[in-house]
Amino acid sequence: MPMNSQRKLPGDWYPGHVPINVSLHPEAYLESTYSFHLFNSRRPEAVRIGRGASLYLGVMFDLGPHAAVAIGHFSLIHGTRFIVNQSITIGTHCLLSWNTVLMDTRRVPTDPAQRRAALTNAAHSAVRRVDTDAPARPVRIGDGVWIGFDSCVLPGVTIGDGAIVGARSVVTEDVAPYSIVAGNPARLVRQLDPEESTRAMAAAILQFTPPAHRET
Repeated sequence: MPMNSQRKLPGDWYPGHVPINVSLHPEAYLESTYSFHLFNSRRPEAVRIGRGASLYLGVMFDLGPHAAVAIGHFSLIHGTRFIVNQSITIGTHCLLSWNTVLMDTRRVPTDPAQRRAALTNAAHSAVRRVDTDAPARPVRIGDGVWIGFDSCVLPGVTIGDGAIVGARSVVTEDVAPYSIVAGNPARLVRQLDPEESTRAMAAAILQFTPPAHRET
């Protein structure tokens, strides 16, 4: 989706712009600049959105000053909230369903007394935002991953290529490639055949990729 010289999106209902440190491929789709309402990153390339990626209404980049997000080619993201203080990486041909949450930090202390203090400070802040030194651990999503609606991926988790996360799951630990997990906390349901999955993915990519964009 090409931007104009003011980095605005055509037909955008929100009077915002794409931040200068966001790389949006001309063939990617971003529904609204409202996705950057909570964007605070000062990284030179804070967000990179790859070719053919699609980001629909409800996607929110809640990024701290040192945060970065990378979204691979042809990934479709619908209503995902990115809570990031360090980094979240999403591979190619991924599907993230609505109301999913990816977080590399919990943003608030786990100690009750410290948490009360942080919330009290937020109530007296002009931006009413919790700002603490809570640790962050990168989240990595491999290629061809499907994350079902209302799911949450917690800090430090890596989800391997071709994995599927069932709806309304809470992913607290790494997910092996080509596996299906579900539940709270998410547990292994069954293992997929990597060769069969790879062949199916390759066939789908070939079917839906325009000839001009196919790699030779």
